[in-house]
Amino acid sequence: MKYGFWLPIFGGWLRNVKEENMPPTFEYAKKVIQSAEEWGYDTTLIAELYLNDIKGTDKDSLEAWSTAAALAAVTEKIEIMTAVRPIYHNPAVTAKMAANIDHISNGRFTLNIVSGWWVEEAKQYGGDFTEHDERYDRTEEFIEILKGLWTEDTFSYDGKFYQIENTKLSPKPVQRPNPILYAGGESEKGKQIISSLCDAYVIHGHTVEEAKVKITDMKKRREEAGREPLATIGMAAYVICRDTEEEAQEELKRITTVKDLSGYAGFKDFTSKSELEQQIQLQDYSVSNRGIRPNLVGTPEQIAKQILAFEEVGVDLLLLQCSPQLEELERFSKQVMPKVEELRSALTKN
Repeated sequence: MKYGFWLPIFGGWLRNVKEENMPPTFEYAKKVIQSAEEWGYDTTLIAELYLNDIKGTDKDSLEAWSTAAALAAVTEKIEIMTAVRPIYHNPAVTAKMAANIDHISNGRFTLNIVSGWWVEEAKQYGGDFTEHDERYDRTEEFIEILKGLWTEDTFSYDGKFYQIENTKLSPKPVQRPNPILYAGGESEKGKQIISSLCDAYVIHGHTVEEAKVKITDMKKRREEAGREPLATIGMAAYVICRDTEEEAQEELKRITTVKDLSGYAGFKDFTSKSELEQQIQLQDYSVSNRGIRPNLVGTPEQIAKQILAFEEVGVDLLLLQCSPQLEELERFSKQVMPKVEELRSALTKN
């Protein structure tokens, strides 16, 4: 199992807790990523939203790509996965920017392709927000242009959404043939794009059985599409590690009790503009990305057993959220990571 975390760009992950002592500043983000690199984390995911979806649209948040470039220059080992939403970006310019950040990071920059779901944000920031399937048609063209520019000396493209002619991109990315392209998606259209054009799969938080069904289906789709196995299968998860199960459950109750709806501005768009496989309730939405569904809640040993259960069904990267992030990532690295190895070793011996 590899361990990653969502970079704290919103000032927290809890919609029902006003102050989490994790400010949305570059200095805090840098401290978190540099510390996590020392603690053995493999990846950070930087969400791309121009409005603060967690604390409210009037609150501060960091921009993903400029933050990624800055962090690439002050880290050495950790993978920097940054979201990109085609409705806001020119694909040729994006390909150039990604190649540049890949060089800054010496081959550690990857992309999470997101087709977009927030109508109000698109209105404010000029995103070309269309119907669901059309957004995915745009994404398909976007990816084809990225890959074409990264791999060919001269590339032209004449599509419905994008047209470029005799385009040259140098230098090419450090990673060959291209930086890893992650994507998630629960609609049929989304799954088709992941199975045919992307390299790695990321899912929202799920139970073990839900994750097993999704992963089995995607592996089958990849085979049918004639594609190589996925490089990585990642899952979002919110972790609450405490000395006792009672303490962990008390914390879970505290963070999921809905009192103030200011952090729920995107809830209606997320549930109505996306084609989701599970119905999402306000309690699920209290923590970003359905993070409480994986149930990484309890003592280090309880969490470690749950991680091994996810590993058994094919999850090989956990993208963690926690609060406050710096302290909880350290706790997880020192108490849970070794416990996973201990339990895995014991199972192997038996």
